[in-house]
Amino acid sequence: MKTRGAVIRQAPGKYEVVNLELDDPRQGELRVRMVASGLCHSDDHVATGDIPVGVYPFAGGHEGGGIVDAVGPNTPGFAEGDKVVFSFLPGCGRCRWCATGHQNLCDLGAGLLAGARWNDPTSYRLHLEDGSPVGQMCGISTFCEYTTVAVDSAVKVAEDTPLEKACLLGCSVGTGWGSAVNTGEVRPGDTVIVAGVGGIGANAVQGAAHAGAANVIAVDPVAFKREAAESLGATHTVASIPEAGELARSFTNGQGADVAIVTIGVTKGEHVAEAFSGVRKQGTVVVTGLGNVTEVGLPIAISELTLLEKKLKGSLFGSSNPSADIPRLLELYRAGHLKLDELVTTEYSLDEVARGYEDMHAGKNIRGVIRY
Repeated sequence: MKTRGAVIRQAPGKYEVVNLELDDPRQGELRVRMVASGLCHSDDHVATGDIPVGVYPFAGGHEGGGIVDAVGPNTPGFAEGDKVVFSFLPGCGRCRWCATGHQNLCDLGAGLLAGARWNDPTSYRLHLEDGSPVGQMCGISTFCEYTTVAVDSAVKVAEDTPLEKACLLGCSVGTGWGSAVNTGEVRPGDTVIVAGVGGIGANAVQGAAHAGAANVIAVDPVAFKREAAESLGATHTVASIPEAGELARSFTNGQGADVAIVTIGVTKGEHVAEAFSGVRKQGTVVVTGLGNVTEVGLPIAISELTLLEKKLKGSLFGSSNPSADIPRLLELYRAGHLKLDELVTTEYSLDEVARGYEDMHAGKNIRGVIRY
C-alpha cells in the first residue's frame, strides 16, 4: 500500500515527508496504522550523522503506538483492531539475553540501524515510489502514517489505552525511569543527580522519586526544563553538573550523590567525568545519553575509579524488559503513580516533524509528539 513518511536522504540532513510504498505483512509481521509518535533525540542523532545508518533514504521514528491494520499469515497473538505500543528494541524471547531477563539486549538489536528485515539484510519493508529501498529506524519507523513491523517489536495494550500518551512508553519513559530504578538501583533515602531533563531525564527524575530518593537534583541549563522537573519529582534544580555535585555533598556530609544519571541530549566525555566527580565512594554513574558514536575516552582518574570503588554503568532502554515493563508502566500511569500527560509539551502533524526538532534544539519541549 501507499503511505507517507518522514525520511532523511543523507546525513547531515533534515527530515522531509515523502510518498512511500509499504509492504504487506509477511508471517510474523503486522501492519499498523499509527496514532502517535514521540520525537526522540536519537532520531535527530541519525539526522546529524552522530549515529550512522545502513542505508539512505532512512525513515525515522522509533517511539510510537498505533492500531493493527493487518496481520501476516500464520501470525498468532494479534488481530486487526488491536492497540500496540512499539518497543524500539525487539525481543525474540529465545536468545541468551531474552532468556536471562535482559530483553533490552536481545541479539535482534544488532539490526536496529541496518534498516532491513532482521532475517534478510537485502529485504526492506519500505520503498520510494521508484522502487528504491528505504531503511526503517529500529525496524519500525514511527514517522510513517502506516508501518509494517515484526511482532518482536510490538506490545499489545488494553483497548482503552490512550496511545497519544502511551506511545512514550516505547522509549523515553522506560529509558529514563529504568535508568534510575533498574540500572541505578536507586534506594529510599538516596541522593540522586539527573543531568539533562529532556524526554529521558524527566523520566529518570520520576523513577528516582518513585524509588524513594530523598534528594533528586535535576540539572539543565534551560529554566523551563528545570521548572518541569520540579513538577515531576525533583527536590532541587541547578544549571550545571558541578553545581549538582556541590549540592549533593552538602546533603551528605561531604560524601556526594549515591547515583548520578547522565541523560544529556548530546553526551560528551566531560559530562560523564563531572558526574563521576559528583558521586560518593561506591557511588554509581549511569550513562544513558548518546553523542557522536565514534568519540572515545572519558577524562576520569583511574585512581578515583579504583580507590573509591566508584561504578560506571551504561543503560540501554533503562535495563528493562519491554514486553513486561511497558504494560507495568502503563498500570503505574493508570494508578496515578507515573505521569505521562505532563511530558507532552507540544503536538505536531507529520508535516511539522522538522519544526518539532527545531523546537527540541531550542529547549522548548520536554517531549514533542506527532499526532496522526
